[in-house]
Order: sequence, then C-alpha cells, then structure tokens
Amino acid sequence: METKIRQQPSAAFIAASWIALLAGVVAYNIGLWNADMELNEKGYYFTILLFGLFAAISVQKAVRDQLEGIPVTNLYYGLAWFSTLVAVLLLVVGLWNATLTRSEKGFYAMSFTLSLFAAIAVQKNTRDMKNTEKEEPRNPADYNNQGRL
Repeated sequence: METKIRQQPSAAFIAASWIALLAGVVAYNIGLWNADMELNEKGYYFTILLFGLFAAISVQKAVRDQLEGIPVTNLYYGLAWFSTLVAVLLLVVGLWNATLTRSEKGFYAMSFTLSLFAAIAVQKNTRDMKNTEKEEPRNPADYNNQGRL
C-alpha cells in the first residue's frame, strides 16, 4: 500500500496566491469603478466575477474531493464545471459586444482569468493546510452516523 505524504504549501506560495487573488479582484473592480459604462453593465461584469470565483472554487473542491475518495455526485460535479464555463462564456460574450477598446477588453479578460486561477490556488492552499494540521482527538458525539463531522 502506498503512503501519501501530505506536505503543507510554502509560505511563499500561499502569499503569492493571496497577492494574485487580491491583485486580480482589485484591478478588475478598479477597472469597473473607473469605466465609462452604465451601472447595469458594471453590475453585469461584477456579478460575472463573483459567479466565476464561486464556480471555480466549486470545481476545485469537487475535483479534490473525488481524488481524496470523498463522494461527489455527478450532478454537483457537472454543475460546477458548467457554472465555470458559463461564467467564462458570459464574460466573453459581454466583452465581445461591449463598446470598449481592445486594451480594456484584454484588461478585463486577464484580471478575470488571474482572479479565477488565484481563487483556485488559495482554496487549494487552505485545504492543504487544513489537511496537514495535527488532528486533535474529537468527541465521538461530534460525528454524524457516517463518521463525518
């Protein structure tokens, strides 16, 4: 039987992930704040960012759960991927039809992509750190009937 050694992510990788997430989200939102577009358009792009971040984290969690043998329904797994792809598609369609310069469109696309990637990395780091913590003895009453908290 193969033993897996769980290694905690380095402080540098954790910091880089958080910095990338903050840089992507802050840059995207500063761009929206300063954009010359209607408030409803700004709301559309802001909602796509939030939807995309949540969807990307859901995909990462579902994939990681499956790799660790934690049951994930096919419906949840499929919805997580579908949501992520829809968020990206909505951004592409919005930018394609927007009356923005190409550099502005590129800015939104890149800050969105950076934000999604960084959100996945931050979630991975959080989970890796949680998995490497020494488990404290727990009260059996804290577990449900399947042995999970």
